[in-house]
Amino acid sequence: MGIFLIPSSRSCTEHLPHPTLGAVGVPPWAPSSSHCGHHHPTAGTILIPAFPLPSLPRKQPTVLVVCGPAQNGAIGLVCARHLRSFDYEPTIFYPKRSPDPLYRDFTTQCEKMDIPFLSYLPTEVQLINDAYNAVVDAVLGAEAEVAEGTEPCAAILATLKHIRIPIVSLDVPSGWAAEAGGSGGISPDVLVSLAAPKECARRFLGRQHFVAGRFLPYDVQRKFELNPPEYPGTECVVAL
Repeated sequence: MGIFLIPSSRSCTEHLPHPTLGAVGVPPWAPSSSHCGHHHPTAGTILIPAFPLPSLPRKQPTVLVVCGPAQNGAIGLVCARHLRSFDYEPTIFYPKRSPDPLYRDFTTQCEKMDIPFLSYLPTEVQLINDAYNAVVDAVLGAEAEVAEGTEPCAAILATLKHIRIPIVSLDVPSGWAAEAGGSGGISPDVLVSLAAPKECARRFLGRQHFVAGRFLPYDVQRKFELNPPEYPGTECVVAL
């Protein structure tokens, strides 16, 4: 079993509380940082051990990636691009696009790889169940406030709560608070914690939990006295 990426003075079962999250969790992939583009292929490749191509129930290896307007959505775009590189067939729903130049670049890269973008998310959940093997939840993240009551998040979460195919949430399941979790959010089958599990991960009851933290710069690890887990070989993620 992997070890959580946490300050070394804590026990290995503790999760990052919100004050530490603000100091450690955001800078490596903040919008102004080039880290976002270079390090978050790890979030894309996590689907490979969780859902290997031969294990997918449908003949076509289709995956729906639902992206929000902030940095978790940008990570979702990177995820889709790398899924395509590994022979999956991603489709992106990105209803509220960010004006950030880096995020626009990610969108252009996906378009140049012929990844289709949906113009709307079907409200008939059976259409999603029938068309895809899994859904990547990149709507909200650790930096976002719970925004179920705002559009387009409200409609997206209302739909995702009722689908039956597996959901993979990036960092924090959409509709959850990073610190306290939330019973009103979605219930993913797989959680991919970025840098370290957030406090809300204690309430995660899905079947698989991974942490992607190998990308953390050494100066960040030293500054916050982090104790990274061992990543086997060239792997960038660890199953917890």
